[in-house]
Amino acid sequence: MGRIFFLLLIIVPALEIWVLILSGNYIGIPATILLIILTGILGAALAKKEGLNAIRTAQLQASQGQVPSGVLLDGICILVGGVVLLTPGFITDGIGFFLLFPQTRAIFKGFLRRIFEKKIQSGNVIIHTNRKW
Repeated sequence: MGRIFFLLLIIVPALEIWVLILSGNYIGIPATILLIILTGILGAALAKKEGLNAIRTAQLQASQGQVPSGVLLDGICILVGGVVLLTPGFITDGIGFFLLFPQTRAIFKGFLRRIFEKKIQSGNVIIHTNRKW
C-alpha cells in the first residue's frame, strides 16, 4: 500500500503538469488559470453543500436511532473530494468532482464499503460498540 501511495505522489503531479502544459498550449495560459480557479470555487461550493447535506442526514438518522454508516462514507468521500479539488490540476479536479456528485460518489462508496468489510472480517479493524464515557 505504501509503494502505491509513493508512486501516486510522483505520477499524479507529473501528469498534472503535463495536462496543464497541454491546456496552456491549447486554450492559452490565462484561460487555463481561469479554469483552475473556477473549478476550485465550484468545488468548494459543492463540497460545502454536500457536506452540510451529509451532516443533516447523519443527525436525522442518529435522532431516529439509526447508525449513519452510509452517511459516514459520504462524509469521507466529500472530505477527500474537497481536499483533492484544492490541488491545482484537471486530473485531481475530475477525481474531486467524481467524489462530490452523489451519483458518482455511490460508485466509490461501494468500493470503500467492500474495503472496510474485508478489513473488519480479517480482524484488521476492530469496532467498539459499547463505550462508557
